[in-house]
Parts: sequence; C-alpha cells; structure tokens
Amino acid sequence: MTRKQGWTAEEIPDQTGRVFVVTGAGSGLGLATTRALARRGGHVVLAVRDVDKGRRAVAEITAEQPDAGLEVRHLDLADLDSVRAFADRLRADHPRLDVLVNNAGVMAPPRSLSAQGYELQFACNHLGHFALTGLLLDPLTAGRDPRVVTVTSVNHRKARLDFDDLNGERRYSPMGAYSRSKLANAVFGRELHRRLAAAGSPVRSVLAHPGYTATNLQRGTPTGIWRLLLGRIGNPLLAQTPDRGALPQLYAATEPTVAGGGFVGPDGPAELRGSPTQVRLSSEAADPETGRRLWEVSEQLTDVRFGFPTPV
Repeated sequence: MTRKQGWTAEEIPDQTGRVFVVTGAGSGLGLATTRALARRGGHVVLAVRDVDKGRRAVAEITAEQPDAGLEVRHLDLADLDSVRAFADRLRADHPRLDVLVNNAGVMAPPRSLSAQGYELQFACNHLGHFALTGLLLDPLTAGRDPRVVTVTSVNHRKARLDFDDLNGERRYSPMGAYSRSKLANAVFGRELHRRLAAAGSPVRSVLAHPGYTATNLQRGTPTGIWRLLLGRIGNPLLAQTPDRGALPQLYAATEPTVAGGGFVGPDGPAELRGSPTQVRLSSEAADPETGRRLWEVSEQLTDVRFGFPTPV
C-alpha cells in the first residue's frame, strides 16, 4: 500500500453509484464513516440494532447533505436470525453491493450470551460479521471494486484464541474477551483474503483499526473501573474524534492503492491517532492454521458457508 501523507476524508474519490453497507452506523465510527461516504456520493445502508437511532443519524446527515443517499435497516449482529433476515432483504433490494464495512461492536460488558447462546462479544463482534459477510458475498462479487473492510483493534495483539473456551465458560474477563473478539476479527479478515485470492475473486478483504477514538463504545458498554479508565479519563486525555478515527476504515474502503490482505491504522505513536498507514498484524492473526481453525469453527457455529467463485 502506498501511503499518502496526511490523508483526509476530502481525498476520498467520487463514490457516486457505489453501494455501501456500514454496521453500527448510528453513532461513533459508523456514523462518521457513513457521513464521509455520503459526502462523496456513496449510497449507504445504515445497518443498526436501534432503528430510531439510525433514523436520527440520517436526519443529522441530511440536515447538512439533503441529497445524501441513505437507508436504515435493522440488524442485530448478536442474533444470527436477525443477520439472515437482514441479508435476505438486502440481497432482494440490492443485487449488487460494493463495500461492506464490518464496523459495529460491543466492548467489555459483564459476561452475557447472544440469542444463540454464544459469549456476547465473540458473537456480536466476530460471528455476526462472519455470517453477514458470507451471506452477502454474492452481491459483493457483483460489485464495482468490491471490498470487505473488517474493523479490529490494536488490542488484537494482546490476545490468544483458546479454541477450547471460545465461549468464556471457564474463564472470563470483560477486556480479555473483547481483545479475543478483536483478534478473531483480525484472523477472519486475513483468512478471508487468502480464500478470496485463491478463488480468484474480485473482492478485496482489508483490515483497519481506528486507534484510540472517543465513541459510545468506551462510554456506554464497559462497567466499573473500565468505564472510569476508558470513558472518563482516557477519552478526554488521549482520544481523537470519530471523524479522525474513521479515516483508516475509510481509506481501506475507498483508496484505490489498498491491497487485499492489508491492515490500515493510524501512523502516530502507539497507533493511537494519526493518518492512515499500513500497520502490523500480530503473528497469530496472520497464521494460516489459526485462520483455518477459526473459519471452520465459525462455519459450525453460524451454519454459514461462503460461496467462493470457482478459480478459472
């Protein structure tokens, strides 16, 4: 990837005619991503758990951009039935999609379970996005310069995947489970790239992370000491705005030079903030065997199989 020094959202190429799906688009990074894409002419599907919140986001954007192409659709990534229903309706209405931004997530809640009985952070942050990507692969394959952008975190480098305890039944810590879910995002994005490349697919899988960004993720979900450290102390002192934090995923979604399998993050100290650049993926995230194992487990847990094109 050729980095452009000081890249900003003003450098996003014209996106007229392109269709984007952004999960978690009602606030934070998702809202900032949606706003920037709409400004450049993209049609954005806001995939949100809270439809009223999504509608408020649309009203906020259209107050500035009356001609913005936006639509709100319900999606609960922690419920695989909701993921299937969303994908079925979207495929019916949009036989061609250009970019899927797997952005939504939950962070550091007390241990709880998804609708299908999986640990909530692993279910929402990884399994829901795995299933969604697989169910939308056909319309993405038909897209123009199609991409899947999966948002992970620097925290993925702190984690290891315990395939004997992915559900956190033996041991659970809120931030530990969050870091593992972000590692799962990173493993998925790289393994998806391998499989797309092997199939000769036109779809590019790219990873991104926002650095330290002030969003509802830190303020709303963590409990106890994590809410204090992240939301009350860390955000005012260290965090950048969502508009700045969204730049790596916007770069991954729109910059022509981004290669499949790339990982985009901020170029500042400790990757907390800065302009988009290529950053390091952990050795476990890049390991093909870890990718294979997580893929097989994810297929079993979601009952979703990817229909990759046959190589020519």
